[in-house]
Amino acid sequence: MGGQMTDTLAFENLDLACAKAGQKIAKKSDLEKTITDALAVLEEQGVYALFLYLNMKDERKQISRALASFLKKTPSKEPLIKEDNGNISRLIQKYIATDIDKLLLAGDLLRQTLIYARYHAKALKEKEKKSDTGEAAA
Repeated sequence: MGGQMTDTLAFENLDLACAKAGQKIAKKSDLEKTITDALAVLEEQGVYALFLYLNMKDERKQISRALASFLKKTPSKEPLIKEDNGNISRLIQKYIATDIDKLLLAGDLLRQTLIYARYHAKALKEKEKKSDTGEAAA
């Protein structure tokens, strides 16, 4: 019985998964505006529109690929997108848009990931600004 109780209490920390994904996205400080714009598209138009927006320009496609990869492995026991092959728009229609719970979860995960990415990009920008002005980085 003790083992069964432990299994039911073992939850995946999705917030931590979002933080790690956000950190990977924000490798360059110049992405802060793009990330903020992507977050606005997600908030106003939804998951599908977010990926359309990100795939419109080459410099945003890296963010799209990172977010798609995140959805293909999160949550770890039952990822929202269950296949690696194919266009992300088609995969969203097939796996996420048909189930309101998955759509809402995907929106929440993407929103949190982009928020963390924006904070990481902003911190990078501040760190670069301090090093450019000769201040000691904290």
